[in-house]
Amino acid sequence: MADLKKQQLVLSFVDFLNESMQDGTVKDDDQEGLEIAIQCIGEAFGVDPSNEAQRKQLGIKPAKLQTIFEVFLKTKDKVGSPPPASTPSAPSTSAPPKTPSAEDKKKAEKHKQTGNTQMSAKKYDGAIDSYSKAIALDPTNAVYFSNRAAAHSSKGDHTSAVEDAKKAIEVDSSFVKAYSRLGHAHYNLGEYKAAAAAFSKGTELDPTNENLKSGLKNSRDRLPPEDDDEGPPPLMPEDQLRSSSPSSTAASDATPNLSGLTDMFGGEGGMPNLAGMMNNPMMMQMTQQLMANGGLERLMSNPAVANMMGRVQSGQMPSMDELMSDPTLRDLASQFATSNTRR
Repeated sequence: MADLKKQQLVLSFVDFLNESMQDGTVKDDDQEGLEIAIQCIGEAFGVDPSNEAQRKQLGIKPAKLQTIFEVFLKTKDKVGSPPPASTPSAPSTSAPPKTPSAEDKKKAEKHKQTGNTQMSAKKYDGAIDSYSKAIALDPTNAVYFSNRAAAHSSKGDHTSAVEDAKKAIEVDSSFVKAYSRLGHAHYNLGEYKAAAAAFSKGTELDPTNENLKSGLKNSRDRLPPEDDDEGPPPLMPEDQLRSSSPSSTAASDATPNLSGLTDMFGGEGGMPNLAGMMNNPMMMQMTQQLMANGGLERLMSNPAVANMMGRVQSGQMPSMDELMSDPTLRDLASQFATSNTRR
């Protein structure tokens, strides 16, 4: 059985050859011979590019063979050759950035304009080449790195886009568009926390930028709750919630004024006055606060309340005495009545 890694390499190579025929890199006269070669290579390694199941197993998307090769070349250039054997302990010193001349900057701008035109025509490889030429002439301009990041993202190479966007930020940390490019690339790689961080930094520099704010929201929406630093604060336990209330100490010692509740519940024959309940401001306040702190769920789980609701549905309305005999209802009534008298 062929080695899995070799099959991945063969599939990537076959895809590269097929793309080269489709984009016009290979002349029409040479395509027939290349198709035969692709078939022979696939058969030799047991790779069938038309087999979707095999493509899912062997595919390396979103990366491509050409992209990986370009990353290798960049890494190779950065590492460079080893120091001479005669001076193994000599510290390595990187050459200072080249200071572009006025002529260099002028030529670099022309390459950038060419790249912009190629981007508009969706010729992304050509645009990358043009921006690279501009960078070679003037590596101190963050725009060139940012534009090349956009070209990489446009062709689906978001890993290279991250690298270029970071380089643009190194050159000019106040260049807002670079943070947008960086956030976009991280987002498309599924790195939502890094994307949110990039968009957040961009909004600090430009709080009115709608694209950055939208990117930040979309990134945070994809974060799991434990990774969202901007999420809502956790609910406090009931005992802490009560102790943190400004009126809790006074309420514990005060005798509540239940006249408002009496008017609200005291209908004919001790039956609740439903119209008064719905229109009473204190009842509305009580309902809003219950819904806000989770008290409504706790109230509805109380067996006495559940029994009362069952009786109401069957037409047996409880009296005021029955309502106030339940400790939970009496406690809630006391809290809200006291709160009402202290406003």
